[in-house]
Parts: sequence; structure tokens; C-alpha cells
Amino acid sequence: MSSVSSGMIGRSTGDRIVLALTIGMAIVMMAPIAWVVALSLKDNKELMTDMNSVFHAPYTIQNYINILATSSVFRWILNSVIVSGVLTILTLVLSSLAGYGFARLNFPFRNALFVLVLLGLAVPEQAVLIARHQLFSWLKFHNTYHGLILPGLAAPFGVFLMTQYFRAIPRELDEAALLDNASRFKIFWKVLLPLTLPAQATLGIFTFLSSWNDYFWPLISGTKKEMYTLTIGIASTQTNFAQSEGLGFLMSQAVFAGAPILILYLFFQKYIVTAVSGAAVR
Repeated sequence: MSSVSSGMIGRSTGDRIVLALTIGMAIVMMAPIAWVVALSLKDNKELMTDMNSVFHAPYTIQNYINILATSSVFRWILNSVIVSGVLTILTLVLSSLAGYGFARLNFPFRNALFVLVLLGLAVPEQAVLIARHQLFSWLKFHNTYHGLILPGLAAPFGVFLMTQYFRAIPRELDEAALLDNASRFKIFWKVLLPLTLPAQATLGIFTFLSSWNDYFWPLISGTKKEMYTLTIGIASTQTNFAQSEGLGFLMSQAVFAGAPILILYLFFQKYIVTAVSGAAVR
């Protein structure tokens, strides 16, 4: 009994240490976010006088009102929603179809093509930037929605993720469906695809997050104000002295741009946890 009780005490102590370390790490990670939110709720002139004023009232939402007062901000939000939403949906469709094909179908050069797709992970975006810009200029795709969406459809990570999930599903399900005279597409759509929901949710979140926060390509392709995404539009409202004369306004822009991603993650976090734990088990 003494050995059992001592083991329980030791395990309890270890759990407390792990919990304390987890809480400490969470505080360290949340501190910058709390600091940004607090700065966004302070008057810019007050911050210029005394930075310590962030720790006490009064607070204000005037910085957020100033953002909403920008006439084009809702157009920028709409552009980001359209680009990120369409890109996410198309990436899920293409990655799921490609993943099913690589995992379940036999066709010539399958392995070679899969390796070619994976090589896309090693190619940085900057390496193809000039060629892409020239191609899109020739096609007159700049300052259009499809010009902002198409480059993101090359998603080798999505193909790899969906391929691995389809491979982990027992083939007996396919065989049983084939015995019931189900077509390949029906097996994909009705039987296998619902089982990959955690992977799709994870891929969708990361794709939407990457597209929403993308700054590099929209800065190059969307040069007209009405085609700005939210990241480009907000950046265009900053003055040369934003860090010193408008720190509160600058931080409110960061919160405003990041809030939709946080809300999206809160809605789909259970799918992300399921996908990550499932990948760990595999």
C-alpha cells in the first residue's frame, strides 16, 4: 500500500509541475497579446506622454472607431473574405481529390508525381515571384480576385496531409462499398471523405489563416485601392511616424486584422486537436 500511495503522490507532484509549467508558458505567450490589446485601448496622445498609462484607466475604443471611419475598410474586409474563403474551399476540394487519387488509385508515375508535389514544399515563393508576375501581367490577372486566389491553389502540404489521412483509412471500406456496386466517386464522397473531416478542418484553418495574413503577393498583384485586402489596406493607412505618434491606433489595427482568425479558431479548435492527436497516433 505504501508503494502505491507513494507512486500516486509522485505522479500527483509531477502533474502539478507539468500544470505549473504549462500555465507559465501560456502566460508568457499571452502577455504580448494582452499588451497589444491594452495599447489599442489607450489614447495615442496619452501613450506619447507616459507609456505606463497602459496599466490604468481611462481606456477608449476611439482607435477602433477611427479604423471603421476609413471609407474603404469594409471593402478591404470583403476582399479578404472573398479571397481567403474561395481559396480555402478550392484548396480543400483539390487537396482532397489529389489525396484520394494518390492514396487509393493506381496510375502511371503515381509515386514520381507525388514526389514532384512534395518538392513544391522546398520551393520558396520568392523563387517564382518574377515569373509569376510576368505571367499574370500577360494574362491581365493583376487587380482581380482570381489573380489573388490562383497562386495559393498550389498547396503541396494540403495534398500531402490528405494523402496521409486517406492512406490511414482501412481499405476494407472501399472493398465493401465496391461489393455494393458503389462507384469510385461515391466511395470517395459518401464513405471516405466524411472520415477526413478533422484533417479538412485543420487544412482549412491553416489555409484561411495563411491567406488572410498574406501580405507579399497582394501587395504586388492588388495595386488598386479597391482591390486591397485587409492587411494591405490597413498598412496603407499608417503614417511614417505611426510607431511614435499613433501607437494605439497601430495596435488597434493589429487586433482588428487578427480578430477574425481568432474567432474562426475558437469555432474549429476541436477539429484541430482531433487532427493533431490523430496524426500523432499514426
